Amino acid sequence: MLRRKRWLVGLAAVASFAIVATACSSNTSSSGSQSGSPAAGGTYRTATQTLSNTSNFDPTGEYYGYAWALFQNMLIRGLYNYNHVEGEPGNVPQPDLVTDSKVSDDGLTYAFTIRDDVKWGPPLDRTVTAGDIEYAFERINDADLAAYYGNYYCGVIKGMTCAETSLHPVSGIDVPDDTHITFHLESPTGDFLYRLAMPATYPQPKEVAGCFETAGGYGTNLVSSGAYMYYGADKADISGGCKTLKPLAGINPDKGITLVRNPNFDQSTEDSEMFSNYLDGLQVKINSNLDDIFQQIQAGQLDGSFDDTPPPTVEQEYATNPDLQPYVHSNQGDRTWYITMNLLVPPFDDPHVRKAVQYVVDKAALVKGYGGSLHGVVATTVDPPSVLPATADYNPYPSENNAGDVNAAMEEMKQSKYDTNQDGQCDAPECSDFLLLASNTQPWTNMNPILVQDLQKIGLDASLSQVKPDVVNAQGITVKKLVPMTFGQGWAKDFGSPYGFDYFVFNGETITCTGSYDEGLMGMTADQAKECDVEAEYNAAIKNYPDNKLPSIDEKMAECVKLQGDEQQQCYADMSKINMEEGMTWVPVIWGLNLIITSPTVTAWGYDQNATEPAWSHIAVNNGLAPENVA
Repeated sequence: MLRRKRWLVGLAAVASFAIVATACSSNTSSSGSQSGSPAAGGTYRTATQTLSNTSNFDPTGEYYGYAWALFQNMLIRGLYNYNHVEGEPGNVPQPDLVTDSKVSDDGLTYAFTIRDDVKWGPPLDRTVTAGDIEYAFERINDADLAAYYGNYYCGVIKGMTCAETSLHPVSGIDVPDDTHITFHLESPTGDFLYRLAMPATYPQPKEVAGCFETAGGYGTNLVSSGAYMYYGADKADISGGCKTLKPLAGINPDKGITLVRNPNFDQSTEDSEMFSNYLDGLQVKINSNLDDIFQQIQAGQLDGSFDDTPPPTVEQEYATNPDLQPYVHSNQGDRTWYITMNLLVPPFDDPHVRKAVQYVVDKAALVKGYGGSLHGVVATTVDPPSVLPATADYNPYPSENNAGDVNAAMEEMKQSKYDTNQDGQCDAPECSDFLLLASNTQPWTNMNPILVQDLQKIGLDASLSQVKPDVVNAQGITVKKLVPMTFGQGWAKDFGSPYGFDYFVFNGETITCTGSYDEGLMGMTADQAKECDVEAEYNAAIKNYPDNKLPSIDEKMAECVKLQGDEQQQCYADMSKINMEEGMTWVPVIWGLNLIITSPTVTAWGYDQNATEPAWSHIAVNNGLAPENVA
C-alpha cells in the first residue's frame, strides 16, 4: 500500500510491494466506519513487516506515504496541511501556519503571514519562524540532501536549481521578519499551494537540521513542531551543538517508531478539523511474521494493521463475517495500475490498435484476479477520481459490466493497417510474438493470462515474459529497449492535482534515455529520439499522424498549470481526454484501494486522502495504555 505514488524510484516499489495482495475476491467493501465515543488517551499499537524509507525519515527526501502521514498528522507543521479526511475534500490544502496570504495579479508572487504561537518541541523550545521555512527550501536546493520531489520547486521558485553544493539563502524567497515570507516564481503555478503542503517544505530548525550535510541524516533527530514527538526527544542534548546530538530513542527504522505527546503543543489553539489528537501515543513495531501481526489484532493486542495486506484466510474471515466488517477499512489509494503500450513499437504505433486494446480488456476479470473489491475498483481514466473529480464520470471505452467490448474493439481494429483484410483481427506479422513484459509475482500471475486471452480476441498474440517486478520497471523505463507492452506497474499521486500525478508518466519533457517513466513515450521529440538512438522507429511512428508528431499533452499541461480552481479542473479534464483518446499509452485497469484491519479497541477511525494512509490525528482508542518505546 505504499504511496509512491508517486516516485521516480517509487514506481518499482509500488509495483513490487502492493502486489502481495493475494486475497480472495470479495464483494464486501467498507469505507470503514467504526463507531464509538472518542476520548483522549490511549496508545495506538500497530506492527509492520518493514519500515521501508527513501531518506531515513528526513522530510527533505522522504517519499513514502506512511511517513508523510506521520509527518503531517503528528510530527511537523507547514504553511499548508490537510484536514486528514477521505475523498475529494481530503486532497484540498488548508492553511496551517498561515494566517494571511496574498497572491499577485500575475501569479508570480506569493506572500504569507504566519502564526507566532507555534513552538518547536524539545530540545529547542522556541517559536517556529519564517526563517525555518526558508531553511527547508535551502535543504531542498542542496543536491547532496537528495530532495526526491525537488522538481516541484526547482525551476519554479527563482533561485532554486536543486543542484547547489552548499546551503545558502534562496534568492527567490524573502524573509523580512519572523512572521512573513514571500516566494517569487519563474512563471504562474496554479497548484503552488499543493506544493507548499508537501513535507519537504515544512519548517526545519537550522540549529539541528544543519548538523546533517548528507541525505537522511536529520531523520532520526527530527525536532517536532506538531502535536507529537519521537520518544526520547525530551532527553536530547544540544548543549554542545551538533557534537552532543544522538539519534532519538523513539525512531529506529530496523525496530520501530514510538511517538508521544509534544509538551509544547497547545491543543486549545488548534482547529480540531485538522488535528483532533485523541491519542497519547503511537507505537509501530517491526514484526516479520505477518500471521502473528493479524493474530495480535484479532486478540486485541494490537489496535490495527499498518501497511501490510492481511493473509488470505484473515481477509476471507473479515470479508464474510458481518460482525467483523465494521473493522474493515478499504479506501481509495489514489493510484492507478495500468498496461503500457509503446508509441514507437508496431503494432502499437497505430492508434487504432491502441484503441482496440482499450476496448477489449476485461477489467472486471482483472480486478477479481487482483484480489477483488477490497483491493481495487475498475479504472476508467488515468487519474483517480479524487485527484481529478471533473473526470469522475468520464469513460471513453465503456462496456457492459466492465467486461470489455469485443465488437467495438474489432470495429476499431478494422481501421488499422495491421488488419490486412479488415475483419477485426490484427493479422500482420507484427501482431504476433511481440513482448508482453509482466510481473511474476501474485496477484499478477493470476492476471497475466487474462490479459493474454483478451488480446487474442482481436488477433494480438503476445509473447508473455513473467519477470521480477524490478525487471519490468528497469526494462520498461529504458527507451532503447523499446518494450512493446508491460503490465504490473502502478503510479500514485504526489498531491491532489493532476500535475502531481501525470507529469512524470506522460510529459515528454521528462523522457531520458535510461530512465523514462513516460514509458509509452508520449510527447517524444525528434531530438530525444536521436539522442536515445531510436530515430528510425520514431520516424516510422510519426507517419501515423497527420502532423508528423507523436501525441503530446506537454502544451496542454503547461497551460493548465498556470490556472486555478474550476478553470484548471476543466483544463486538466481536457488534457485527460488527450491522454485517453489520442495518446492511449496506458490502459488504466485498476484504481487501487488501501486495506486496513482494526480491532474493537478503536473507537474513532479516519482516513487521510492526501497521504492515503490512516488519519492519525483523528483516530481514537480506548485501551487506556501509555506509550512504551518499541524502537
